[in-house]
Amino acid sequence: MRILTAMAVLLVLFGCTSRPKMPPIPPDGVVLAFGDSITYGTGATREESYPAILAREIGFRVVNAGVPGEVTSEGLARLPLVLDQERPSLMILCLGGNDIIRHLDSRQTASNLRAMVRIARERGISVVLVGVPSFSLTMDPPPYYGEIAGEFGIPFDGKSLPRILGDRSLKSDYIHPNATGYRQLAMALTRLLHKSGAF
Repeated sequence: MRILTAMAVLLVLFGCTSRPKMPPIPPDGVVLAFGDSITYGTGATREESYPAILAREIGFRVVNAGVPGEVTSEGLARLPLVLDQERPSLMILCLGGNDIIRHLDSRQTASNLRAMVRIARERGISVVLVGVPSFSLTMDPPPYYGEIAGEFGIPFDGKSLPRILGDRSLKSDYIHPNATGYRQLAMALTRLLHKSGAF
């Protein structure tokens, strides 16, 4: 029985993280892109940021709520006011890279991300989680991203940023995509949203 339970958890974490469904975004719905400099679009123009490209691809208003340099504790403190102001139907959460770079406590980072997902879900807001690479040799996101996605049953993209930031031709510097990299991220999220039933 324990083996079956463990296998089910592994399937959720690694095999089915992109499959959870979400309610369709209503015609007047707003998408909130919440994160740090990768969401902001550092390394490209604002029109080349992934939220700007995503808006053009999906036909919904996408609010760029990226703050360069932000860590998850700051994002957690900022989030409620942003949700009150924008009233989104969907939040794309891409945060945690600065925690990793500064070697902050990973348990606290995971706790902060969980709290942000919980705050949004309690308000009836769908959430998509984007895994940020660990900037190690493998470039895999820390395990807590997949664990959080599995716990909440939310769509998760843990492959796009590691792939983009592992390719020099798609980066503006060590930790930021360039315009082509941001376009690839936006297109990957467009596919994930479509697959998850957002539109």
